[in-house]
Amino acid sequence: MGKLIQFVMENFTLTFLILGLIVSGFSLLRKPRPLSRANIVESLFAWFLFFSIGCSFFYNFIMHSFFGEMAASFIGWSQSPFQFEVGTASLGYAVVGFLAFRGSLGLRAAAVIGPAMFQLGAAGGHVYQMVTAHNFAPGNAGIMFYSDIVLPIIGFVLLGMQYRCQRREQTEAPS
Repeated sequence: MGKLIQFVMENFTLTFLILGLIVSGFSLLRKPRPLSRANIVESLFAWFLFFSIGCSFFYNFIMHSFFGEMAASFIGWSQSPFQFEVGTASLGYAVVGFLAFRGSLGLRAAAVIGPAMFQLGAAGGHVYQMVTAHNFAPGNAGIMFYSDIVLPIIGFVLLGMQYRCQRREQTEAPS
């Protein structure tokens, strides 16, 4: 049980993605049938924003701000005052993610774009560390590396799907 808890906490980006999918599934079970594409996309996107942006970046804020030594060690780095700056940036992304959970498409775009730039930049940093410093620590080369690439892709796909659903609703609405 201890190993499972450790895995869940160390791979929080995966944990929160899975939680978002589970909660989205339960949310969709409660909706009237037949489910529309717009309802499915809304549920998936809202819970992605809540868990994979809001909760995940809030967890990152806590780890880098209050447990900086542990977070740095997990990444394969030494503790640095920069940890707190990463933490406060993560807090900003978390707040936008929570606001976007039930927000407008514009707010949702901001909640995807900002963190995506951070995550894709971090992925580039991970690659650099793997190549130049041979840093294959779990927080540098493990699930965290892959989630820094995959989560922005998921976010952009969901954003595009919601945009198309809203455009379709606007064109089908009676004038």
